[in-house]
Amino acid sequence: MQTKENIFSLLSEIPDPEIPVISIVELGVIRDVKIFGDKTIEVVITPTYSGCPAMKQMEDDVRKKLLENGFDAVKINMVYHPAWTTDWLSEEAKLKLQKYGIAPPEESTSDKSFLTGKTKQVTCPRCKSKNTVMVSQFGSTACKALYKCNDCLEAFDYFKCI
Repeated sequence: MQTKENIFSLLSEIPDPEIPVISIVELGVIRDVKIFGDKTIEVVITPTYSGCPAMKQMEDDVRKKLLENGFDAVKINMVYHPAWTTDWLSEEAKLKLQKYGIAPPEESTSDKSFLTGKTKQVTCPRCKSKNTVMVSQFGSTACKALYKCNDCLEAFDYFKCI
């Protein structure tokens, strides 16, 4: 008999479609798993933001993984409350992002510096300098901003606090 822990373990093998260095479990979009009998399962997911283009791929990947592992019926239930935040990223995921060259969120979602006009200090994931500047509010995806390090001169994505 499958357990929630086994299912989460299976789902942790699925990479985020936009950031393949972390899994969808580490990203925090998998909210719950419900098992009904031996062959039916429901997976509760929360999108990182409304309209995230990767959600359809995540749903397809979850369904495929579970069907390949013996489940006959897989239901995906997308919930929007509570809204996903970068606080749901695991610490391991933040380290993986940094090693991959993406600066992880440095504050919790309680960071409201954008409201006060304060400049956010973002650490360069390559050289660890805080001498960085935002180039664009949007990076390679809408959930990231593009920054440049003034010391090593490298551009990098910053996973925005949402």
